[in-house]
Amino acid sequence: MSQDSAENPPTDALFQEVYTHLRAIAGQHLGGAAARGTLTPTGLVHEAYLRLAGRSAAWASREHFISTAAQAMRQIVLNYARDKGRLKRGGGRTRVSLDGDGPAVIPLDDGLLDLDDALTRLAAHDPQAARVVLLRYFGGSDWAEIAAALDTSPDEIKHSWEFARAWLHRHLAPR
Repeated sequence: MSQDSAENPPTDALFQEVYTHLRAIAGQHLGGAAARGTLTPTGLVHEAYLRLAGRSAAWASREHFISTAAQAMRQIVLNYARDKGRLKRGGGRTRVSLDGDGPAVIPLDDGLLDLDDALTRLAAHDPQAARVVLLRYFGGSDWAEIAAALDTSPDEIKHSWEFARAWLHRHLAPR
């Protein structure tokens, strides 16, 4: 193994290292919704792997890989929710709780699509705050891991988190 590949492990090696972590995140995100649909935590992680394995990326760190895997899982769940939503439209908005420090259990319905829309708008306003939400909720990372991934201090991450929570609460509030 070359020096470069030791510093930038391949996708397969990183996937094996973080599989249990990603599987736990997927299970938390899908919650009880997996029983009502065909998307399972294992299926979600494997689909994310297939998307990542096709890339010829050099992973800067474990956190970089988890962040990218979290983004892939987010897109898969969003596509699933959109496909499910095509079958039955209508209804009101679903509230998504951003309270607490743990990963969210996000319903596979219009609430998830509303959250994605709000995160996209937040990213245009404050990209770091949106990345903190992505890494915290969709990546299951702790404050230190997020700070390392974004190359900043844990205090700055917590400040971005508080801003993102307030911003998302305001933009996701029922009208």
